Amino acid sequence: MTEKPRIVVLDAFTMGQDVSWEGLASQGELLLYDRTAPEQLLERARGAQVLFTNKTVLSAAAIEALPDLQCVCVLATGYNVIDVAAAAERGIPVCNVPGYSPKSVAQHVMAVVLELFTHVSQHARAVREGRWSSQPDFCVWDEPIVELAGKTMGVVGFGDIGGRVSMLANAFGMNVLAYAPHPKPLPPYGPFTFVPLDALFAESDVVSLHCPLTKDNENMVDARLLGRMKPTAYLVNTARGQLVDEAALAAALTAGTIAGAALDVVRREPIAPDNPLLAAPNCLITPHVAWASREARARLLGIAAQNLRGFLAGKPEHVVNGVS
Repeated sequence: MTEKPRIVVLDAFTMGQDVSWEGLASQGELLLYDRTAPEQLLERARGAQVLFTNKTVLSAAAIEALPDLQCVCVLATGYNVIDVAAAAERGIPVCNVPGYSPKSVAQHVMAVVLELFTHVSQHARAVREGRWSSQPDFCVWDEPIVELAGKTMGVVGFGDIGGRVSMLANAFGMNVLAYAPHPKPLPPYGPFTFVPLDALFAESDVVSLHCPLTKDNENMVDARLLGRMKPTAYLVNTARGQLVDEAALAAALTAGTIAGAALDVVRREPIAPDNPLLAAPNCLITPHVAWASREARARLLGIAAQNLRGFLAGKPEHVVNGVS
């Protein structure tokens, strides 16, 4: 492409205000939109050679209605919001951004695990409420404080994020069990064992989900798997909300089948006011922020700019729909 392209970002808001778009702006005419409603999509995307989207849906009909479109880039690793087959039929490469968030997500996982086992926020709140100053003793705690050392971390999915979570858990002295549907090499630390999924749920003190969503694993964490967990165990999900049967998890938390859960993702986002997990006991929910450290967002935009350069040079990178 000899002329500088028209580049449209459909949903820039969630990238934050503290990162730079210069890597894209330097390569063409850049238009940034904080959010794009479905009825605004065609008007905003019309005439663009390159579209960037995070969660804005690009259907087959939308792709067909944009004759100038030559490349679609996702500001994320997942690309289920795009009809990749329809793009391939048009010869349009779809490029994603892999590998930007493992450090950030793994850090978040260990942060919530530490909160579940140590109750830092609860004890800090007790101090501000005057509980400590009114005590005759030098210390006070409301919940048991449990060491991670010697406990078992179960990691479902052993890609970059699952591998980093396992490494951090091991650094805390935890035993690590992992489930991967395809063979993986053993990491250079231990104790570590690959086990079947049922055994992982039964033996772990924490189960952390790190697998992509597929048609085969939706609602994978159901009443049966939850029923295999220890009553003292916790579920952590920073992967995809659809991996978990939310009604079953709410019931398990209410019944005390498991001790608690920490979720950064839910089935419908933003979370619906009637989501049963909002009323479930011992359920820590964060608003899909595990990926969102400033460093991870900067890496994301850096790789996105690299994807754009590759496309403009005739060598698109990180293509997920087989179009070269």
